[in-house]
Amino acid sequence: MHADSKIQALLNQLNTVIVGKQPQVADAVACLLAGGHLLIEDVPGVGKTTLAHALATSFGLEFSRVQFTADLMPGDLVGISVYERGRETFVFHPGPVFSQVLLADEINRASPKTQSALLEAMEEKQVTVEGETRALPEPFFVIATQNPQDQLGTFPLPESQLDRFHMRLSLGYPDRSAERELLKGSDRRDMLERLKPVLGLDDLRRLQAAVAAVHTADAVLDYLQDLIQATRSGRWFVQGLSPRAALAVVRAAKAQAYLKGRDYVAPDDIADVLPQTVSHRLVPVADAGRGSAEQVRAMLDAIPLP
Repeated sequence: MHADSKIQALLNQLNTVIVGKQPQVADAVACLLAGGHLLIEDVPGVGKTTLAHALATSFGLEFSRVQFTADLMPGDLVGISVYERGRETFVFHPGPVFSQVLLADEINRASPKTQSALLEAMEEKQVTVEGETRALPEPFFVIATQNPQDQLGTFPLPESQLDRFHMRLSLGYPDRSAERELLKGSDRRDMLERLKPVLGLDDLRRLQAAVAAVHTADAVLDYLQDLIQATRSGRWFVQGLSPRAALAVVRAAKAQAYLKGRDYVAPDDIADVLPQTVSHRLVPVADAGRGSAEQVRAMLDAIPLP
């Protein structure tokens, strides 16, 4: 039981909506507490959008949902200026990106032009419309869902866009008992409508500050640097991880440690968050015969914990 009752209540509420997926739910919460954007990748119908919706509601944040399609234009996302005759001037009408959480559904169905409009928002927390820069709300999170790349009508996210996501999660099919609970239980849409915020903005800021204050010892950073170096060796991956990716691992591990009720990062925390935090940034070498997440786990097995 976590010492912070708000955290425990948050996890409990999410786990009643997304059944049998406690590790993925904890990772999603850790990602938002670390201040990062979240990408949920899986086949249709396993609860990606439900998790995104439940996270936004439970965190007590104002959110907007956009269904990404091939004909979605950048202006549909960031907003447009419309001439108003009565005022004899152009008036800016903000798009759905001006919310604390943007639920970007099926993000890889949008064209690269629209995907790139999100890039500035995710990295700079601002958008430039018609030459004018406008700040986004604070906090600002993108929780995006996407279908696997081999599905028809999808545009793979460019590396620069993938790199802006702190974590990539996959829910997978539920096990038999969790699926039975889904089949017998309430409709998930009804449950979402009944959800109440567990945190307020002040709670979120307090928790994020507590996560940032979690201690990381030199021995743990040595282990992380060994892993980062291994990704750059050419043995496992085509190209290694950047310093930005290494910082993302540290922030995710701090959040993971905090969720476990600790004020310090253990080597296990680094190992636990590594696949979700870096696999979308890496391409396995040609003869690996494994996906990037499996390759990260194989690399973890080869490098001893301190």
